[in-house]
Amino acid sequence: MSDISALLPCPEPVQLLAPDGTQVEPGELATARGYAMPEPEALLEVWRHMVLGRRFDAQATALTKQGRLAVYPSSRGQDACQVAPILALAEQDWLFPTYRDSMALVTHGIDPMQVLTLLRGDWHCGYDPQVTRTAPQCTPLATQAVHASGTAHGLTRRGSDGIALCLIGDGATSEGDFHEGLNFAAVFEAPAVFLVQNNKYAISVPLAKQTKAPALAYKGVGYGVRSEQVDGNDPAAVLAVMRAAYEHARSGGGPVLVEAHTYRMEAHTNADDATRYRTADEVDGWTGQDPIVRLQTYLVEQGHLDEARIEQVRAEAEELAADLRTRMNAESVVEPLSLFDHVYAEPTPQLVEQREMVRREISESAHTLEPTEARP
Repeated sequence: MSDISALLPCPEPVQLLAPDGTQVEPGELATARGYAMPEPEALLEVWRHMVLGRRFDAQATALTKQGRLAVYPSSRGQDACQVAPILALAEQDWLFPTYRDSMALVTHGIDPMQVLTLLRGDWHCGYDPQVTRTAPQCTPLATQAVHASGTAHGLTRRGSDGIALCLIGDGATSEGDFHEGLNFAAVFEAPAVFLVQNNKYAISVPLAKQTKAPALAYKGVGYGVRSEQVDGNDPAAVLAVMRAAYEHARSGGGPVLVEAHTYRMEAHTNADDATRYRTADEVDGWTGQDPIVRLQTYLVEQGHLDEARIEQVRAEAEELAADLRTRMNAESVVEPLSLFDHVYAEPTPQLVEQREMVRREISESAHTLEPTEARP
């Protein structure tokens, strides 16, 4: 019989940096599991990408108000969860994001314009999943958990040492696909890592009305999945825990479930009124746990970061935002027949028939709208 204690998460979320940026000693179990402060170079890169990602997120939010995006789910406040796990991935790994993980995709090196194509309404996915090893952003809750497990199992069968990272929200842990994905990964010992970004609300439903579990991390134990919980606003701890999870999965240890305790600072989307279900005092309380400020304070006090570098990265972030604004303000050219592309490798007879019908309608409409010659 396997050792159950090896599956259990730390009793308290792993933390390496306090909210004020001071280093703290992890608990006894966290220390035994090898969670140590990452090297300064890695933390500097996490900090830089969080600054860039925060500015991208703010610009995307503004684009919804300008009518350039139909909707945008902000991940402000979840910056550490959006950046640190992505930077720890290897080239051969796969990423399975949700609709809220646009910052993670930008961190992953995907063109911000391609990331926002879905939310603009041009394409369901603006990037090539095969080239980027990134699945399309998933809108239905938890379906990507099954996809990640299957992909991870497939990677193993092909002899690859790649893993699959599945990003998921707390609300999705109540869906059947989440449990099916965990169970499949456990049974087949698939190298999948599930990161639950517990931002305390499933739209307007608080965590207390979703589960009675002491922590969402314990949900993995029932499936024989090694589990952990981490302070999701502590970038150093998130990086350390995710590195260990990847190593465990990559070395044949099977899947890992990590719960990151964090907070969604903005509303669910621009169509949501968060004041109806949470208080300003609650939001203000989490403002003091900002992951960017926390890590920046630590890096400055340790002598790894100075004001010149801070201004340089801020300028880089502004350039990114300006470039995104310019390109998003240009009207997109839509090809109606492209609707039928990338549906099946070999189009079905019905799809061919529908495409031909649309082609005829476009041709007839164009003929009808042609200007007539002026009569003498």
